[in-house]
Amino acid sequence: MTTKGIIYVIDDDEAMRDSLNFLLDSAGFGVTLFDNAQSFLDALPGLAFGCVVSDVRMPGIDGIELLKRLKAQRSRFPILIMTGHGDVPLAVEAMKLGAMDFLEKPFEDDRLVAMIESAIREGEPAARNEAVAQDLAARVASLSPRERQVMEGLIAGLSNKLIAREYDISPRTIEVYRANVMTKMQANSLSELVRLAMRAGMLND
Repeated sequence: MTTKGIIYVIDDDEAMRDSLNFLLDSAGFGVTLFDNAQSFLDALPGLAFGCVVSDVRMPGIDGIELLKRLKAQRSRFPILIMTGHGDVPLAVEAMKLGAMDFLEKPFEDDRLVAMIESAIREGEPAARNEAVAQDLAARVASLSPRERQVMEGLIAGLSNKLIAREYDISPRTIEVYRANVMTKMQANSLSELVRLAMRAGMLND
C-alpha cells in the first residue's frame, strides 16, 4: 500500500525507466511506467491522481507536445520534466506550458524525490476540487427536466405549494419530485441543497 502518492514515469529509455522505478518504489511511491507519451494519454481517463515525470525528448509525442495536450484537457496532474544537459530553452518552454518544475539529467535522487513530494502537495487540492466539481455536475445532470425545475424552485425559496401552482402539478407530486431531487443531489436538508446549488453555479448573485 503506497502512502506517498502515485508517479507516472514516461521515458523511451528502458534503463532510465527501470532506474526511476527502483528509486521511486524504494522512496515509498506507487510507480507506473510508460515507454511513450501516447500510451500514457490513452490511459489517462482511468488514472488516479498522481505526479507525471516525463522526459522532454522522446520519439512521437515529446514532453512539450505532451504538456500541450494535458493543458488542452485541463489535466490537474502535476508534471515534472526531465531534460538533457543544455536543454534550458526547452525547460523554460515546458514551465510556460504548465510543468511544475524541471531537472537536468543526471540528477540527484534526493532532489527528484523532494520535487515530486512538493508537486503532489501543491497539486492535490486542485485535483480534489476538480473531482468534487465533476461529481456535482454529474449529480445535477442526473436530474430529469422536471426535477431540475423543482430544485430551482426549492433553492429560490418557493414552497411546494407555490412550485405546484407554477407548473400546474399537485403538491403531492411535487413532494415526490422533491424527494428525488434530495436523493440524486445527496442532500440531507434544504440548506445543504442550497449549498450544493451554489457550488454547482446554479445560484447567481
